[in-house]
Amino acid sequence: MLHARDYGPRTGRAIPIVCLPGLARTAADFDWLARALAEGRDCAPRRVLALDYRGRGASDWDPNPNHYDIRVENADILSVLVASEVDQAIVVGTSRGGIHAMLLAGTRPALLRGVVLNDIGPQIETQGLARIRGYLGKLPKPSSWRDAVDMYKRMAGQQFPALSEAEWQIFAELIFEEKDGRLVPRYDPKLSHTLKNFDVEQKLPTLWPQFEALAGIPILAIRGELSDILSAETLAEMTRRHKQCQTHIVPGQGHAPLLFDSPSIARIAAFVAEVDS
Repeated sequence: MLHARDYGPRTGRAIPIVCLPGLARTAADFDWLARALAEGRDCAPRRVLALDYRGRGASDWDPNPNHYDIRVENADILSVLVASEVDQAIVVGTSRGGIHAMLLAGTRPALLRGVVLNDIGPQIETQGLARIRGYLGKLPKPSSWRDAVDMYKRMAGQQFPALSEAEWQIFAELIFEEKDGRLVPRYDPKLSHTLKNFDVEQKLPTLWPQFEALAGIPILAIRGELSDILSAETLAEMTRRHKQCQTHIVPGQGHAPLLFDSPSIARIAAFVAEVDS
C-alpha cells in the first residue's frame, strides 16, 4: 500500500501541487508548505498531494530491497496520480524527488506545469552522497527525544548551523517516530541497498539530458547555502541552460532545505502563483 497526504480543495481551477520527498524522507516534510499552499497563502487555494515512497513513512515496506529503485518509485508515483485523478501538476521535489521530476519530464511531459527542484540538479556532488551513505540505514536507536535531537545535531550540525532548538526538535520528529515505546527511523533500513554500488572514487553520471527535458517548463531551483549535494556552479549552469529557471538560496541550511521557514514558503507560493497566471 502506498500512502499520500491530501490537502486542500479537490475542485477549482488552481493547478494542484505534488510533493515528492528525498531518499529517506517522507510526506511529513512538506506539512508546513502543503498547508500554506492549500490554504491559499500568497496564491490561490489548491489541492496538494505529498507522497510517501514505498518503504517510507506510512507506505508499506517492500520485502525485496531491489524494488527501492528509482524506476519502480517513478511508476508508483504515476499510479498514485492516476488514482488521485491528477493529470497536471506543479511538482515540488526534494533531492530524490527532484530526480523523479526530471524523469517525469522525459516520460510524462504533459503532466508538468512547473517544477520546484529543492537542492538537487543534474550534477550530484560525491561528497554529499558519501555522507548520506554513511548513515542511511545505520542510525542508532535513540533512547529519548532528547537523545534523538542531540544525535542529529552531531550528524547534521554542519549542514544546519542556523537551526533553533525548536527547529532541531521538529527535524528529529521528521526523522524518527515512536513505535512500541521505542524511537525508530521513518524508513526501512534496507533502503541503504539503493547506494550499495556507489563508489566515492568514481564520478557520478550526470542528468543533464533529463534536466533539459524540462525545457519550456518553469523551474524554481532551491539551494541550501551550505549544500554538499548541489553546488553553486551546478546551479549557475542550470540557469544558463534553462531560461525559465529561477533560483532561491536558503541561508544557513545545507542538504536539503527543510522548507518550513517563511521565506522559502513565500518564495514557492509566489512561483506557484506565477505558473498559475
